Amino acid sequence: MNTKTNFLLLMVLALFLSGCQLNGPKDRYNLAECKKELLTAEDYSEADAIDRIVVVKKERKMYLYKDGKVKGVFPVSLGKNPVGDKQQKGDYRTPEGEFFIHRKLCSPKYYRSLCISYPRPEDKARARARGVNPGGNITIHAQPKWNADGKGDQYTLNRNWTQGCVAVTNSSMKKLWYAVREGVPVMIK
Repeated sequence: MNTKTNFLLLMVLALFLSGCQLNGPKDRYNLAECKKELLTAEDYSEADAIDRIVVVKKERKMYLYKDGKVKGVFPVSLGKNPVGDKQQKGDYRTPEGEFFIHRKLCSPKYYRSLCISYPRPEDKARARARGVNPGGNITIHAQPKWNADGKGDQYTLNRNWTQGCVAVTNSSMKKLWYAVREGVPVMIK
């Protein structure tokens, strides 16, 4: 093969490995666009703001509240081992308790994520007493890359497949992205 062919093959391989997709829809995990939206997200309507999120694991639903009233309900997927509170890294459980959104994240893997404040000091202390790692990086995130177009939503929402996170559809995440600010309380029960 000649140098030009080698270069093209390396570029295609680099794009593949980096998660970029050629000729994909404009909204498909475009990190630059996501980060731009993160910076301009202050342009949201206060009327659409959410001031509390409640995830009921048994129902596999997320309730969005404003001023004590339910403003929306989204179906969710949970960790592969959904029963009970998260005990340690790798147990595939979704943590339970009171948390808050501490960061918004543009993700090449899951479109967008809202990071929750797990592990809390009490989670760390409980894990330390057991001699285990409490785990971390628990988020409310959107769909994996293969489901960027949403055609697999029915499949993903009928299963608990995450490593302990709460997953919603990409269309639900778009609504959450603008309605939720850092500091919003999250109850998972």
